[in-house]
Amino acid sequence: MNKIDEFEELRPLLFSIAYRILGSVGEAEDAVQETWLRYDGSATRVASAKAFLSATVTRISIDVLRSARVRREEYVGPWFPEPLLSDPYEDPARSAELADSVSMAALLLLERLSPLERSVFVLREVFDFGFDEVAAAVGRSEAACRQLLVRARRHMRAGRPRFEADGQERQELATRFFDALRGGDVGGLRDLLAADVQLVGDGGGKAPQLARAVSGTENVARLLVSVIPLLARIGVTFEPREINREPGAIFRDRDGKVLHVLALDVVDGQIRTIRSVINPDKLGHLGPVADAWAVDRQVRQARLADHR
Repeated sequence: MNKIDEFEELRPLLFSIAYRILGSVGEAEDAVQETWLRYDGSATRVASAKAFLSATVTRISIDVLRSARVRREEYVGPWFPEPLLSDPYEDPARSAELADSVSMAALLLLERLSPLERSVFVLREVFDFGFDEVAAAVGRSEAACRQLLVRARRHMRAGRPRFEADGQERQELATRFFDALRGGDVGGLRDLLAADVQLVGDGGGKAPQLARAVSGTENVARLLVSVIPLLARIGVTFEPREINREPGAIFRDRDGKVLHVLALDVVDGQIRTIRSVINPDKLGHLGPVADAWAVDRQVRQARLADHR
């Protein structure tokens, strides 16, 4: 194959590596494009296109992540990854690892790792690269990579729940959740939420939020039931979709523009975390983005009308 064909065949893998390291669709796409430019500009014929391109996109992603760390530390409110509707890379032999590693919960755990730990974990644990390939990609010895992986595994295990729901259980729970949401059924929502459930929003200071953080079954259920019907009244709709391989939904304004995204974290048969991404900078890859402030004003007007 020529270079273009080799690159296009590996593009899904390269994006999937970059997204897991960066947690950003836009930054991952940029890293993949920069990888192509370096590959296309290289006069040396490489022995393995996969090894060369994977190493290149990893190094680029590490550099981007290091610079992004400062911005994320200064971020207004909670920071969540950019929502991903579908992972372009598939490998039936590693489907469980691929699905688990792209969830919002897993990506937030990866944020706790250093850029090197994160990259080693992604390449070795998720994509099953050999330690020689991992070492070449991150520019460290194999022994050093093994130590980085040990530390990364320890951090990831410490933050993971003991029990996780299977795919079918998650989907059934999500269906009941969104049915209760449409019907304004507080009791139905209570039955699905964990006692310590959290509703957390990522607006980045650029959009209004349902709430920055609300916890507890009663508080979360009542907040959702107080807001969702008002949104429906002004023409906001939602469509259940898989978000980062988890149950979720895309909310749209009356013109069909993306307002925000909800992702549900299901653990041990209950919804433990509801994450809302409404920062417009993180939604553009999903389509035209709504004016969340205008929607918020309409909601406030609807609420005032109810109290007159």
